[in-house]
Amino acid sequence: MKYWLLKSDPEEFTWQDLKKEKNKITSWDGVRNYQARNYLKEMKKNDLAFFYHSVVDPQTIMGVVKIVREAYPDHTQFDPSNDHFDPKSTREEPRWFMVDIQYLEDFNPPITRNKLKNIPKLKEMVLFKNSRLSVQPITKAQWNTIQNLRSEK
Repeated sequence: MKYWLLKSDPEEFTWQDLKKEKNKITSWDGVRNYQARNYLKEMKKNDLAFFYHSVVDPQTIMGVVKIVREAYPDHTQFDPSNDHFDPKSTREEPRWFMVDIQYLEDFNPPITRNKLKNIPKLKEMVLFKNSRLSVQPITKAQWNTIQNLRSEK
């Protein structure tokens, strides 16, 4: 099993939006960075990810999701009316992929980036390496450290 962090701009899609979806499942589409795309293609069914609100203050981990469908072509790349349309992508040779995720549990309260940043065990996270990637790997040790924060008072 691998662990991930998925960043979402709340102006585009929120944690609450995910929880309103049928069966609390949605596609993670619109990724247009090759490294993030490659990470999507590495994901396996039942991998776990933190759902992270970016481009807000404070930036926070909202909760946990599970990968329920492995990478498949992102349909938005073929739709000229979609912001994520890619005229160079074809159905025979798609450039962009997506996965399906399912809500698992809330972090109550959400865990802020500032709290994460002050934990020495997390200093090597991709999140803190000046990365703007919307899909990032997390080590098992980092995953466990963040999960353990939930039980702290």
